[in-house]
Amino acid sequence: MTFIAAGTEAMTTDECWERLEAMSVGRLAVAIAGKPDIFPINYVVDGNCVTFKTGAGTKFAAAALLHDVAFEIDGYEPQARTAWSVVIKGRAHEVERMEEVFAAEDLPLFPWAAHPKPNFVRITPTEITGRRFHVLDDVTPDASIGWEPQTHASADAVVPEPGAEFHPGASKMRPS
Repeated sequence: MTFIAAGTEAMTTDECWERLEAMSVGRLAVAIAGKPDIFPINYVVDGNCVTFKTGAGTKFAAAALLHDVAFEIDGYEPQARTAWSVVIKGRAHEVERMEEVFAAEDLPLFPWAAHPKPNFVRITPTEITGRRFHVLDDVTPDASIGWEPQTHASADAVVPEPGAEFHPGASKMRPS
């Protein structure tokens, strides 16, 4: 166990990948013409990369120009009273080679927005870091910070069917 600061523990690279594979929504940070911007995206882990779909715009421009990007996910584990964050720093690039595009089409990647998102973008990590910390015992996480305990499953929740090959949000296994 490596502590970054009092009460903050560094996560291993494997722990970071486990968290990335378990989630499907994160935030992409880019800088175009010296101006920072951040976007929520849904994604899938594909091998040792993060892949998402996008249309024309800032996200795609960042990828097409091979810009350095940052990608972040975070979460809260109520039973353990633990919060965590994983950050990938790397290079975004458009998936262009025909066989890679065909492979990307088979990924369980389902954009939420209705407008067309014909372009696949892959983030190849150069650095992956994660940290976790215990939420103070006298703090009560609640809906004001988006961490309200779930008392029942939502009727709209996507639940994978046992034995199904793919389900929304599922990731492809990355190579060992």
